[in-house]
Amino acid sequence: MRFVTDPELTPELIDELVDCWTDVSNAGGSVGFVPPVTADDIRATAEAAFARCGDDDHLVAGFDAEGRVACWLILGDAGSWLRAHWRWVLRVMVHPKHQGRGYGSRLMGAADAAARALGVEALHLTVRGGTGTERFYAGLGYVEAGRIPKAIRLAPGDDRDEIYMVKSL
Repeated sequence: MRFVTDPELTPELIDELVDCWTDVSNAGGSVGFVPPVTADDIRATAEAAFARCGDDDHLVAGFDAEGRVACWLILGDAGSWLRAHWRWVLRVMVHPKHQGRGYGSRLMGAADAAARALGVEALHLTVRGGTGTERFYAGLGYVEAGRIPKAIRLAPGDDRDEIYMVKSL
C-alpha cells in the first residue's frame, strides 16, 4: 500500500475516487449517501469536495499494488484561523474489496502523519450512530466528545445519532 497526500487530481483519478465512493456507498458505508446510488449521483458532491483539496483541504489516498485507489479520506480545514490547529477527517472509505485487511487503520495512520506534517494538533470526525464505527475510531485513539440524537435521517423512521470524536496528535 502506498499513501499519497494531495495526489494530482487528474480526470482518471477523480473517476477512480468517485467509483470507490459509489462502491462504498452501495456496500452500506456511511459516507454521505444511502444505497442504491450511481457514480452520477455522487459526482457533483465529489467534485466539489476535490475542488477544495490542495489548498485548505488535503486528500490522503491509498493505492494498492496495481496502483488503483484502495482507500481515501479528506483532511478538511476547520474554516477559521482560530481553529487552524485542527482538521476534520472527512469521507473516510476503504473500497469493499479491500475491507478486512487493515487498510482503514493504515489510512488513518497516514492521515495522522499528513496532519502532523501540516502542524495540526488534533483531528475531529463524526460517525453515524448504529454502525459501530465509533469502536474502530476509539481503537485508534479517538474519544467521543458529544453526540446529537437523531441528527441523521436515512429514511422515515430511521434516524441516527451523529457522534463527534476527537484525537489529539
